Amino acid sequence: MEQQPLRRGQRYPFFASAEVVEISTQSKLNARTSDLGGFGCYMDMLNPYPFGTPVTIRITYHEESFNAVGRVIYSQPNMGMGIAFDTMELADKKRLENWLNELQQNA
Repeated sequence: MEQQPLRRGQRYPFFASAEVVEISTQSKLNARTSDLGGFGCYMDMLNPYPFGTPVTIRITYHEESFNAVGRVIYSQPNMGMGIAFDTMELADKKRLENWLNELQQNA
């Protein structure tokens, strides 16, 4: 197991459905988030992608979706993986900020 990197920002408990696609093979995995921050999230799943895998991610929460391109920054077999968000559209950045503001208010 890789050492978990230091986080760049606060993470909040956040449970939503997600789809993660490995960019090179286009293989898709369904997962659930367990936490979310401005720079990434953690996905609960049994067979996570390996460290460094480039991915696209789509998180759906209250009938809204957030999309980003990212990479696996740590992988824990039979548990899940941490994903860092690398790029996202402006509308997705605003949606993420709205979700995080809601989470901060409820923390």
